[in-house]
Amino acid sequence: MRPPVLAGIDGSECAAAAAGWAAREAALRGVPLRLLQVAPRLSGRSVPGPAQERLHLMGAQVVQRAIEDLAARYPDLEVTGEQADEPPTIALLGAARDAGLLVVGTRGTGGFQGLVVGSVALRMAAAALCPVVLVPPPAGTFADGASATRGTGLIVLGFDAHRQAGEAADFAFRSADVRTARLRVVQAWALPAESVSPRTFVVTEEDRATWEDQEVLGLSDALRPWQEKYPRVAVATDLMLLHAAEALLNASRSADLLVVGRRTDPRAAEGRLGPVAHAVLHHARCPVAVVPHGE
Repeated sequence: MRPPVLAGIDGSECAAAAAGWAAREAALRGVPLRLLQVAPRLSGRSVPGPAQERLHLMGAQVVQRAIEDLAARYPDLEVTGEQADEPPTIALLGAARDAGLLVVGTRGTGGFQGLVVGSVALRMAAAALCPVVLVPPPAGTFADGASATRGTGLIVLGFDAHRQAGEAADFAFRSADVRTARLRVVQAWALPAESVSPRTFVVTEEDRATWEDQEVLGLSDALRPWQEKYPRVAVATDLMLLHAAEALLNASRSADLLVVGRRTDPRAAEGRLGPVAHAVLHHARCPVAVVPHGE
């Protein structure tokens, strides 16, 4: 059996949006959906016995309501649910070992209202062994009045032809393929260091065009294996002379999903997010997929 899609739920509105996103993804993939109810209060030893029992009962109700709602919306989807007795980060990371994809909300019941991305969501993005999708709150709930985009049929992939990031590319191409969505591949680039040294006063248009042509060719060559693997995907490439985070945020304003990679180091005990992934998670207004890949 193919690995299921795993969604963390805690009764919050953001987690409900994540569960809905996960259900649609599982249906598209043709795999089961597993719901895991997590809440810090359930594992607190200081909570008296009767109160703990009430919390477990409330958690069970959250799971049952989620199962019934998603089963009604996706009648052909196998949906199961359970409660976790461990702290959220431990429970989700453990369950994610057997999942093909982990989906969580950017904020849970324990987060501050003004917090864009909670600690649990950040931890999952940084340390989970499988790809993680962070789903923002429903439209209209952002403090700055922005809303998450839905239904544009566009997926954006952050790509760097100079580095190995095949897992993220494959995830983005596959996501576009199953959705019949358009894929926009964004690569940020910079002028060669020697061209912008203190001794250089002018960069000619001819030089810039030459460097840009080289980047275009490199990007085209790097994407060829996935374009051949997913011939139905309509791909557009975009080279931006910007910082990578700024380029991705600009491109993702009208996207249904933004895909970025996260390098993993088997020698490191703790997973870490790079500055680009960290920036887009805090500022993107669409779901963001963080896909781990080797050095």
